[in-house]
Amino acid sequence: MNLKTTYLGMTLRTPLVPSASPLSESLDNIKRMEDAGAAAVVLHSLFEEHLTFERHEFLHHLTHGTESYAEALTYFPEMHELAVGPESYLDEIMAAKAAVSIPIIASLNGSTAGGWTDYAQRIQEAGADALELNIYWIPTDFDLTGDEVERRYLEILSHVKRVVSIPVAVKLSPFFSNFANMAKQLAEKGADGLVLFNRFYQPDIDLELLNVNPNILLSTPMAMRLPLRWIALLYGRVKVDLAATSGIHGARDVVKMLMAGADITQLCSILLRRGIPYISLIEHELAEWLEEHEYESVEQLQGSLSQKNCPTPEAFERAQYVRGIATSWRPPHRV
Repeated sequence: MNLKTTYLGMTLRTPLVPSASPLSESLDNIKRMEDAGAAAVVLHSLFEEHLTFERHEFLHHLTHGTESYAEALTYFPEMHELAVGPESYLDEIMAAKAAVSIPIIASLNGSTAGGWTDYAQRIQEAGADALELNIYWIPTDFDLTGDEVERRYLEILSHVKRVVSIPVAVKLSPFFSNFANMAKQLAEKGADGLVLFNRFYQPDIDLELLNVNPNILLSTPMAMRLPLRWIALLYGRVKVDLAATSGIHGARDVVKMLMAGADITQLCSILLRRGIPYISLIEHELAEWLEEHEYESVEQLQGSLSQKNCPTPEAFERAQYVRGIATSWRPPHRV
């Protein structure tokens, strides 16, 4: 069975790719992912806050006390000669590239257009095969318009594309007034792929301690419905590769995403729950399903039930809303 797919210009053995998570912080885990059948690995994210914090700390220690002895400033090299930022992330990329043969996709996570995006160039120089740009931003400024929000995303992407030549995928949320138009704009600005969707971690209130805590919940299969819809709507209409993430827990979920038009499916919560070896089970069941349903390859399956190719294209839009309500729920029978 031919499970090959292409993503960001890379030919991958299967569409199964572990997404950015704490699991990929360990080189041993990355090796285990390859052994279990992962076609590529997205490394854990390097955060804008990490880079900004280290830069501020470095500048503080570099210049502390020099105001008392002006000549002391001449003892230090120019800023451009110094490596500022978490070198360990670059070391992890290089170590992973040396240890495994599958592609390594770095993940850069931030929310502002600024100097942190320059780090993308160093990620490329460390050997990353591609970069996943995770724009994780929750606008809370009441005076900020939707147009300004979109502009920031496009500015961040444009800045990164100027400093790297490796493929760049943008991981983003669905919270735009017109997501179809936003996807189109990102493609026009040079995005090589879109990763749909980022899951924002929502706060919770602790009724005993009376404070607000982050509440990290793993996804359930229900979470895949939103990316499935938008991948199906975008397939064949926006010239970018499409990665599905969130809610993919088994082979049948993978099949659905491929039918919608995904090039790859990213796995996270299921690996945290079941362990890295679960990748091999998903691959085995995926191959079995394709064979049972007389498909010869993943390519034959891809996009077959996207809106572009679906016999009922209105199923992905409002037309099915009333029908869905009418057919999916009935009031309990009363005697």
